[in-house]
Amino acid sequence: MDLVLRNASLPDGRLHMDIAIDNGRIAAVGARLPVRGAREIDAGGDLVTPPFVDAHFHMDATLSYGLPRVNGSGTLLEGIALWGELKPGLTQDALVERAMQYCDWAVARGLLAIRSHVDICDDRLLAVEALLEVRRRVAPYLDLQLVAFPQDGILRSATAFDNLKRAIGMGVDVVGGIPHFERTMSEGAASVRLLCEYAAHHGLRVDMHCDESDDPMSRHIETLAFETQRLGMQGRVAGSHLTSMHSMDNYYVSKLLPLIREAGVAAIANPLINITLQGRHDSYPKRRGMTRVPELIAAGVDVAFGHDCVMDPWYSLGSGDMLEVAHMGLHVAQMTGQDAMHQCFLAVTEVPARILGLEGYGIAPGCHADLVLLDAGGTVEAIRLRAARRMVIRRGVVVSEAPRAQATLNLPGRPASTGFRLGR
Repeated sequence: MDLVLRNASLPDGRLHMDIAIDNGRIAAVGARLPVRGAREIDAGGDLVTPPFVDAHFHMDATLSYGLPRVNGSGTLLEGIALWGELKPGLTQDALVERAMQYCDWAVARGLLAIRSHVDICDDRLLAVEALLEVRRRVAPYLDLQLVAFPQDGILRSATAFDNLKRAIGMGVDVVGGIPHFERTMSEGAASVRLLCEYAAHHGLRVDMHCDESDDPMSRHIETLAFETQRLGMQGRVAGSHLTSMHSMDNYYVSKLLPLIREAGVAAIANPLINITLQGRHDSYPKRRGMTRVPELIAAGVDVAFGHDCVMDPWYSLGSGDMLEVAHMGLHVAQMTGQDAMHQCFLAVTEVPARILGLEGYGIAPGCHADLVLLDAGGTVEAIRLRAARRMVIRRGVVVSEAPRAQATLNLPGRPASTGFRLGR
């Protein structure tokens, strides 16, 4: 064997497990495996998990904060306007440089798969070319899936649909949309139908920015679920944001949730950004805007969390840490039961991997040897501590290492403690 991890805790609760790795894949998982590895690593009872997966991100805008100016109001619409000001001055080299820097951050935090939306409303398709180049460069250590995203609206922008088809032809993976940004509700519904029919014809996945609004009458998720079922695209479609559901009438939602489940449409919430951008027209009480995560999960819908933005026109913070995303999602959704907190961990690992259709993801024989060793004993503790990534492994190769979070204490009236693990 090339590598054996010993004495690991696993996300499903199994303890004292060994993981044997050979030729970039997991060969065996079990207690006290009778095998030897060229390298052996003692996990010391810490959590070993499949890598983090970000189901919703905008890599073409990342690390552009302050260019050409700062979003003074902090609103979604000013962020969109600011992105429009920034686009004419973009260069491919700058886009690639910023995206590559972010991918370095991601790998160090155990984030090895990202679905990034890329704006196709610039007729040059500069960002598309840049992120295709980034995808090529990072392929050995990170899975980058690209969504053709018509930021200005597929019908509202005269050239957007042609640009989207060009982007797909260049190698972009997924069809995107933004129905709530079209000129009217009917145009929004028409855009959903157009894009879903195109994706169905070409056998593509769909991921739409859907109802990113405080308007309870923004109900394009209903149309998305209908078109998904009509076209037989179950399991290939996701609605991102869905923040209007936060403000919808409870009776209507009681009808909507089964429709989403029956259509096999996944939901992607973005806790850090949803609660920052929504509710801006409220005084108090102030809506926080995140979609109904516990209710969607209870209805049998796949729910993932995305980071969405890092240091860009919409959000001035962020570091590529999906445990921070899970931590915020847990709080906003009030998911503080043990099972619910574990679900939040799955929302940044297993569930988004399923939504992206990642092959060979997991901890089982035959899966890719993509693993993260965390400075925590279990999934809930990992979220609580935003645990250090002791080791990140890609295809059986250690690509990042970091020490445990430790402190040496020498407090008056207390015995000295060396190697004290903070928060444990």
